[in-house]
Amino acid sequence: MHQKLTKTLFKLFTGELTATIMFGGVWLLFLRMYEWANPYLTSFPPLYAFLFLEFLLLQGSYYWYLKWRQAKHRDFTILPDYHLKFFRILKRVNLFLIGAGFVLLIYESINHSKAYYWTLFLYLFALAEYINYYYIRLSYQSVDEMKDFLRHRKLRRSKLAEELKQLKAISQ
Repeated sequence: MHQKLTKTLFKLFTGELTATIMFGGVWLLFLRMYEWANPYLTSFPPLYAFLFLEFLLLQGSYYWYLKWRQAKHRDFTILPDYHLKFFRILKRVNLFLIGAGFVLLIYESINHSKAYYWTLFLYLFALAEYINYYYIRLSYQSVDEMKDFLRHRKLRRSKLAEELKQLKAISQ
């Protein structure tokens, strides 16, 4: 059980980190290889949405790294308060960034930018990651997790959301 959990947490943290690096690499590769991609990749709104997505992926990677490190030491408690308070601050920063991104989307739609749909895609992807980390678990990796989801027919709170809720309960 311990070994399986440690392996799963390792895959989660390295998967998020790998995605962050790969997305950045593909972004740069497209900039170098395809001249037509420049307006889609270098104008401010899509770049903002992309960097926000990368920022969220790094948060997820960091969270899973901390949980993996705990599991390696057979510590199955919630994260220490100082880590959870850091994630609570990040959650607030993310809300501000979501609001700014929404304003950019409105601006893009009014100006009929050719990068609007690309920006919208990146923004919605980032929004889904934010919800997945801080509210409701949207990703299910294993067959057993899918069966459990189908059996209960409801989305579960994310692990980070559960821990932040426990921090709030302890603080009160």
